[in-house]
This record gives sequence, C-alpha cells and structure tokens, in this order.
Amino acid sequence: MEYMTESTDRSPGHILCCECGVPISPNPANICVACLRSKVDISQGIPKQVSVSFCKQCQRYFQPPGTWIQCALESRELLALCLKKIKAPLSKVRLVDAGFVWTEPHSKRLKVKLTIQKEVMNGAILQQVFVVDYVVQSQMCGDCHRVEAKDFWKAVIQVRQKTLHKKTFYYLEQLILKYGMHQNTLRIKEIHDGLDFYYSSKQHAQKMVEFLQCTVPCRYKASQRLISQDIHSNTYNYKSTFSVEIVPVCKDNVVCLSPKLAQSLGNMNQICVCIRVTSAIHLVDPNTLQVADTDGSTFWSNPFNSLCHLRQLEEFIVMECSTVRDIKRAAGAGMISKKHALGEVWVQKTSEMNTDKQYFCRTHLGHLLNPGDLVLGFDLANCNLNDEHVNKMNSDRVPDVVLIKKSYDRTKRQRRRNWKLKELARERENMDTDDERQYQDFLEDLEEDEAIRKNVNIYRDSTIPVESDTDDEGAPRISLAEMLEDLHISQDATGEEGASMMT
Repeated sequence: MEYMTESTDRSPGHILCCECGVPISPNPANICVACLRSKVDISQGIPKQVSVSFCKQCQRYFQPPGTWIQCALESRELLALCLKKIKAPLSKVRLVDAGFVWTEPHSKRLKVKLTIQKEVMNGAILQQVFVVDYVVQSQMCGDCHRVEAKDFWKAVIQVRQKTLHKKTFYYLEQLILKYGMHQNTLRIKEIHDGLDFYYSSKQHAQKMVEFLQCTVPCRYKASQRLISQDIHSNTYNYKSTFSVEIVPVCKDNVVCLSPKLAQSLGNMNQICVCIRVTSAIHLVDPNTLQVADTDGSTFWSNPFNSLCHLRQLEEFIVMECSTVRDIKRAAGAGMISKKHALGEVWVQKTSEMNTDKQYFCRTHLGHLLNPGDLVLGFDLANCNLNDEHVNKMNSDRVPDVVLIKKSYDRTKRQRRRNWKLKELARERENMDTDDERQYQDFLEDLEEDEAIRKNVNIYRDSTIPVESDTDDEGAPRISLAEMLEDLHISQDATGEEGASMMT
C-alpha cells in the first residue's frame, strides 16, 4: 500500500504594501518600512543640535541647574550629561542605545548616536537611528569668574607657628598631600611664618581646620567680615578667616616643663627633649628615658617654650660612653622608651679640642654613641636661658649639655638618597636662604624616625642608582620596601587626564 505525503509550508504568506505595492511580511500597519518612515518620524521633537557650556579655565562642563562637573572626552559621565540635555523629548520614546561618534578633540563638537523605538500605527514598532550634534560653548564658571575678578575666596585659613624652623610645616605638607586635602583649595600662599589656604566656601575651610586639629597640636580662632548684604531678600555675603596656631615646639627642641605638668606626666624631669611632633608632642627625659605625650589642649593649659633654637646646635665628640643598665625610677613614674638606651657620656666640643674642657651628661642616645663619634647637642652651661620655669629650678637640676642626635656626613647622605617627596603647588614670597638647609633636616628626620615615616608617601627616585654597598658610618636609610613608585598618568589630546578611558 502506498501512502500519499503532502508537504505543508507553514511560513506566513506575503502581502502587498497598501502604499507602494511591494510584497512585505504582514505587520499591524500593512505598510512597508520605507513608506512608514515617510509618513511617521519618531525622532520629531528631539533636537538635532544642542549647546553645552564648557569652562576653559577649570576644564569643567555645566550640568543644569547649577553644577559644574569634570568629564573626560567620550566618558560615561559626559554621555550622561549630554542625554540629560534632551531628557524631556527622550521621555516620549524608548532609548535603545547611545554612544559617541568620534570628533576631533578641538572641534568644539560632540556627536551622540542614538537608537530609539516607538509604537506607531496599529501597534507597529518602528526603530530609528540618528545623530545629535552638541556644540561646545565657552562659558566661565562662577569660581573662575571670581578668580578673574580678584574676589575669588570666601574663606581663608592662616596657619602659623612661632618657631624659626619649618619642620612641622614640611611634615604637615606631606600629610595634606597623602590625604588629598589640597584638592578644594583655590590657592596656597607661603609666607615667612606659615601658610595661607584660600577656599571658595566656608564648608571646605572648616573641613580643613578639622583635619589640622587631628594631625597637629593646634588651636584656632574664627572670624568673619561682611562684604555685602541685600536687605530686601535678607541675604548676606561674608568672608571668613580661620587663624590656626600650631604649638611653638619642633622636633629636637629642648623644653622645660612646668612643675605641675612634669608631675602630671609621671614625675619626669622638667628638662626634656622633643623627639617628634605629630598629633601630639612626644617628649623623652634624657636622664631616665621616660616618655610622655602632650596634646594641644594640655599644652595651652600649661604652655612651655623651647630653650634653644636649632641654630644653637653645637658639635661634640664622644670621649667616653657607658650604658646605664639599672634605671632608678621615682614613685609614679610613667612609661620607659624601648627604642632608646640610657647612656652616661663624656663629651668635648670640637671647637675646644685644644683644651682639656669636657662635659659629663646623661643621654637617651646610648644605643648609638661610641667613643670618637660626633654628636650634636645644646650647651646649656654656657647659654643664657631666659625661661620662667628654668629660672625657678635648682641649678643642679639643669644639665650642662643635652645631646640631640648623632652627626653624619650630610654630603654623603644626600648623594646616597634614592627617594624623593612631592610638594604642594604654592606661591612663595620672602624666601629665606636657610629654607634648603631646613628641608634637608626634615629629610634626615624621615630617615632616622620610622614613626614619622609611616605618615608620609615616599617615592622612589629612578634617577639615583641603587647602591649595594653599605654606609660606612651606619647612617640610617630608607629601605626600598617603604618607597612607592611615582605614578605618571598619560594625557589625551585635550591635555586632560584619563586617556585610558578613550574609546
């Protein structure tokens, strides 16, 4: 028996377009795409040319109603800004895709290719692709306008320290760079006794003042001056000033505490050495190795001053040195330093080598000194100490010499230094010729003190080769593990950072 097979074609049939008669597949409108597009334009109402405001001074685009934002060319942020300019017309259609069409970076044109869909006759879905041309117009933003009008700042922070050395400011500069606190500043001005930070808003200045209070022991006073007012709208325009005073004590200063403060810190001696200044003043007693920390509020309640400035440092040579093993501690004594060793030394000034005059003292540098070493210190025996606390002390309690730090060959240390620091971009005036020496002192402090080094970003200097030989003098150096590689971000054709985001 033979069975007859019949092939059935289930594919839909074709119909003729009611406009032009072309065979097409059935659709709700029964019209071909060409005729449908000639009758309906779904992009109608969407502007094909839009203007975008751009500030050439600060390289920012204007985002209505009153925001200026930083955007790289062909970035997602810039695309979102362009789409927001036509947000209302786009709400009537369905946005399928959007992307930039490449334009020459300096053409002042941005082209965005849009793909949209919309339901037209009898439920037919029509898709259309078109390009919106954005014209970049130059417009100065409010911040840059105030800069050009010489009325650019709304708040200023005046940071001052009544000392002859700038070690604390060099340390503060590195903290500001590490945590990016300089990003909102309009201008930084360096003067002989401090820094001035200018801001466009009082809120930014207050944030900086809070940062200073957390990083260095200080106090501040705030004031404001009325610039203009509108009695009809009850609005006032003020300029605010924050006067910040840092404690007048630097690293390696010899200080004399008040009897009350010395007793509250664990019955330590009044003559102490400041080993570092961070968020507090760190003191060490060279006679007992007792250490204590004093914050800003405690200092202003019981102030003390430096007995000698760093220009009075003298060079001594160690004649004899012995380590004190058993340290007698008084009642109520505080913490003893584990990083230092108590030593008893006989020293002689290098300027008095032709005499037999020697000085005996106790020092916290017993772990570093050996006979024949050079050490820097203060000669208190032959110094006129005009201090209210010293004048009331028994003369037997005031040491003849206070040793500060071991002396190394500065030229050799500079030559071997294979690292560098970044600096704040600031305006300078009345530069002192002593600033370079003070900066070298700060770099040496970083090499000698690991606690300060942890708060500073240190970068590898590729121009200095790595030396495998060791330092004969044993001068402290920073290891490569503590250094960061200096990051160089490439720039695109407009001079903007972020070339890696270009598509």
